[in-house]
Amino acid sequence: MEPLPETVSTVQQLDELLSRPREELVDFVAALDGDILIIGAGGKIGPSLARLAARAVQSAGAKAKVIAVDAGRLDSLQADGIETHQLDLLDPAGLRKLPKAPNVIYLAGRKFGSTGDEPTTWAVNTLLAGDVARALGPVRVVAFSTGCVYPILHVDTGGATEQTPPAPVGEYAMSCLGRERAFDYASAKCGMKVLHFRLNYAVELRYGVLMDVAQRVWTGQSVDLTTGFANVIWQGDVCNIALLSLALAGSPPAALNVTGPEIISIRQVARQFGDLLDRRAVFSGEENGMGYLSNASRATELFGKPRVDVDRVIRWLADWIRGGGATLGKPTHFETQDGRY
Repeated sequence: MEPLPETVSTVQQLDELLSRPREELVDFVAALDGDILIIGAGGKIGPSLARLAARAVQSAGAKAKVIAVDAGRLDSLQADGIETHQLDLLDPAGLRKLPKAPNVIYLAGRKFGSTGDEPTTWAVNTLLAGDVARALGPVRVVAFSTGCVYPILHVDTGGATEQTPPAPVGEYAMSCLGRERAFDYASAKCGMKVLHFRLNYAVELRYGVLMDVAQRVWTGQSVDLTTGFANVIWQGDVCNIALLSLALAGSPPAALNVTGPEIISIRQVARQFGDLLDRRAVFSGEENGMGYLSNASRATELFGKPRVDVDRVIRWLADWIRGGGATLGKPTHFETQDGRY
């Protein structure tokens, strides 16, 4: 595998890093039977995952197609040899045109804007999952979920494991559990093999928990410490693990917590950004020890530690911000403890 750079200065370089396949993924794809269908490929993670899949297929010399579906346009993916379909799957006409493939990564979901428009959130997160599951039939699906299906926990617990019973707070988290239950139902009825991919939280240089903290330090805003701890994982590692997790899909479904192996301190991260950015980190509030915290020891055992660790992302981010790097303008609201997004 190519060595990681000391700095990342362009979007093109960032996109290359986010879609760089691990050697084990290339080997996995070489032995994979059938095409790869990515549903919800136009979000924050979807483009990186689609490009990663295409690069892995090319490196493996495999014949599989990578097919990307989203309600929005996916023109940027076509240059990478990805077959794209612009389909509104909430529309029965669009659902009927959904391509078929034996290997599916399901990314469709809605979070921000949920408060005040709860019916749309339930439609996207729960009803759509049920409709798509019926349309797909007995295939293998890695269905992206969230650590928000677990209860809010104290840092001393070490975070929720896959054996922690779900206890979602707020309608967004409830609708995400509903999405899981829709796939559970499809698994029981038609033998669909499912892995619930409970992610918490993906980071890159344009968005994420670390970007939220870095921007506050850079602009002199106070960093609220009430939710003083979090889990993060580099998005490129997320995408590699997601594709490798097709091998874990089963009936009945399994679940996998996907995040970094450590719980980070927001206070310490802010101070580290302060040192790197020549700024003084300013704080408000005090840690109450609570938050959406996940224990990803099983994922670490299966796939190893993330190839890009938190310290490297922090250094990359500091340089990115100093250089005026692009952002997606989408704060994570990781500090939320009441389930309202």
